[in-house]
Amino acid sequence: MAFYFPCPVISFMRCSVKSYNFIFPNIVITNNDIRDLLKEIALNNSEKAYKSLFMAMNENLINFARAILKSSEDAEEVVSDFFIVIWLKRKTLLAIENPKLYFYIGVKNGSLNKLKSVKRQKLPSGEEWQTSIRSVFFNPEELLLSSELVKKLMKAINDLPPKCKTIFKLVKEDGLKYADVGKLLDISIKTVEAQMAIAVRRIKTHSEFKNEFPELHSILSKKN
Repeated sequence: MAFYFPCPVISFMRCSVKSYNFIFPNIVITNNDIRDLLKEIALNNSEKAYKSLFMAMNENLINFARAILKSSEDAEEVVSDFFIVIWLKRKTLLAIENPKLYFYIGVKNGSLNKLKSVKRQKLPSGEEWQTSIRSVFFNPEELLLSSELVKKLMKAINDLPPKCKTIFKLVKEDGLKYADVGKLLDISIKTVEAQMAIAVRRIKTHSEFKNEFPELHSILSKKN
């Protein structure tokens, strides 16, 4: 699928987004990485940094918006609009204390406003979001895992209850901290911890993982 780069001052370019098949590790951009890029954008009007930020965060943000909107087209529009605002307000970017959380909250609000604009009577709760885990959160090659075992693991994760899976995805795939997930979803850290514990318990009880993947528990239990 191709996306148009949303910056209003850059010639539109097509970005080819590769579809992974659960056997490649997810590369998570850190808050420090985002801050460095935002600094370049804010101080130097850096189009290169803006492109790098877009490419690093676009897909995860679209997946997050899609979970709320249940529409790829609407999700892409919300994220594109958000990035345009980022560019237009670039001189204020240095004031953002927690940029990753800022991006996710911005996309969440944009998605909910999108639903309000089409006059839906009830906004979806976290339990109704249709989240899907699309990439692994560790390097399977380092652990000598077969693609078949990784696929079984991803199925086990995607079979989690909706709210539990959303929280697991935000922590493990998107790299948000427990406290940030709590703020994003308007729930307590204790709730995030409890849902993560449920996810870990459900996933590690699969019999094939106990023998073929003994490192699973420590990987799942590791906090960001």
